[in-house]
Amino acid sequence: MNDDVLTGPGLATLSVAAILAESAHRHPDKTAVIWAGNDGPEHEVSYRDLWDQARATAGVLRDMGIGKGDRVAMIIPNVPAFPRVYYAILALGAVAVPVHLLFKHDEIEHVLRDSGAKVAVVAAPMLGEALPAAAAVSIPVLSVMVPDEMVPQVPVPRLEDLAADATPIDRYVSTSPIDAATLLYTSGTTGTPKGAVGSHVALVEQVHVSLLDVFDLTHDDVIFGGLPLFHTFGQTAVLNTAFRRGCTIVMLPKFDAVQALEACVEYGVTAFDGVPTMFIALLQAAGVTDARPPLRFCVSGGASLPVAVLEQFQETFGAPVHEGYGLTETSPIVAVNPIGIPTQPGTVGIPLWGVDVVIADAEVEDRIVPLPLGELGEIVVRGHLLFKGYLGRAEATAEAVVDGFFRTGDLGTMSEDDHITIVDRKKDMIVRNGYNVYPSEVEAIMHHHEAVGNIAVFGVPHDTHGQEVHAAVVAAPGVTLDAEVADELIAYAKEHMAAYKFPRVVHVMDALPLGPSGKVLKRQLVAEFADAAPAAVAPPTSSIGVVGA
Repeated sequence: MNDDVLTGPGLATLSVAAILAESAHRHPDKTAVIWAGNDGPEHEVSYRDLWDQARATAGVLRDMGIGKGDRVAMIIPNVPAFPRVYYAILALGAVAVPVHLLFKHDEIEHVLRDSGAKVAVVAAPMLGEALPAAAAVSIPVLSVMVPDEMVPQVPVPRLEDLAADATPIDRYVSTSPIDAATLLYTSGTTGTPKGAVGSHVALVEQVHVSLLDVFDLTHDDVIFGGLPLFHTFGQTAVLNTAFRRGCTIVMLPKFDAVQALEACVEYGVTAFDGVPTMFIALLQAAGVTDARPPLRFCVSGGASLPVAVLEQFQETFGAPVHEGYGLTETSPIVAVNPIGIPTQPGTVGIPLWGVDVVIADAEVEDRIVPLPLGELGEIVVRGHLLFKGYLGRAEATAEAVVDGFFRTGDLGTMSEDDHITIVDRKKDMIVRNGYNVYPSEVEAIMHHHEAVGNIAVFGVPHDTHGQEVHAAVVAAPGVTLDAEVADELIAYAKEHMAAYKFPRVVHVMDALPLGPSGKVLKRQLVAEFADAAPAAVAPPTSSIGVVGA
């Protein structure tokens, strides 16, 4: 007997690219994407046209030597060019590497270098940060969204022009279900961002389980596409799920609450997926107009949605909000309050079908020790949703996945009816506006400033942002940290990192609180500053507190 037949990868094929290809075949004339606020030729794109464009884009990349397993970076906002490039990459059996739109050139360079990307596809507004990064790692860049009048001034080819002359691929390449499809960058509490590798089966199965058990989507639904598509939440819950059902996505390149509400009303949006700050902003926008979209349901994730906001949103818009929970490494949805079951506000719902969630002893790190129902412990997960591991980081993967379970680093409880409640974070990770902020990464950057002797970055609860990023700073020898220098630190951080990462509040301290092992007691800092008014932070151990915009 050939043991490889029993234990090998098998002969089955599966591709995320099939999501668009199949809908283009079954619903060719259906509108796939509406670009809200754009009156040009790409205002509305049908499934047939989008797939044809993706095949032509794939032809360009194929002619550049891109093939199975190659990584292609993409820095594109929520416009039709995103799915066009995303599915083109996947159709070649290559790996899509969406990059955060707020990254600065140093951060982009790290992603390009670490991923081994062979090409970067960059939207016009991001070329200023991306071109130096691509030059540093010596890879070619293709542009998208460059206006005709700007073409002579842009030193890289325009992908749309190349695609117009390319020979499109006939069909998507066969890939194994366990082949890599995406590479999404996420940090831990230590070190630089790591590339989490997602497989075709994890991404496709997330879509199918979601459509069967979670999202009550029909072919006629119109989905709001304001969640960043470079993020796993937007890719799975909006792009892939909507396209699999053959829905229409209303895309907004940059979220603005007034524009979002206007677009939702104008195009008859029936399903809204967002992070808590979006729900809060929409409530504020609803205060100045009586216009309401025909929402049937909404999904919130990325951070905890305050119960008061959930209830007010449901009352204002007449649509239930289903809160969920997930991570980049879980593709991302772990649990959600599904449609058809009464939601339990304050919980993140029940695990998806086929997803095994255990509350484990957080203090035992070398094995999984389940705790009794109701006890507080670390949330650990296994199932079809898990990533393949961190690219080039076998040790980090081994630390994260123990006994087949992914250790989320989040602390929570599970009830007898399987509802999960997130209580705290074992990790020091901060979630601001639904984006993960990793203190060690921010600290590493700010340590380069000559005024910083020591620094601790931590999150403080915030009504609007979920958490706000604070930094406690001890001056370098011979440096006097006053309000002016603290302002300098905020400006320095703003210049060197994405807007959602930099500390808005700097506390100048004589010394950081340390535990017996010498580790900074960040929980003590959180407790010390959580109740302080942001504009007048003056605890006993601090000389000044400076707030940045």
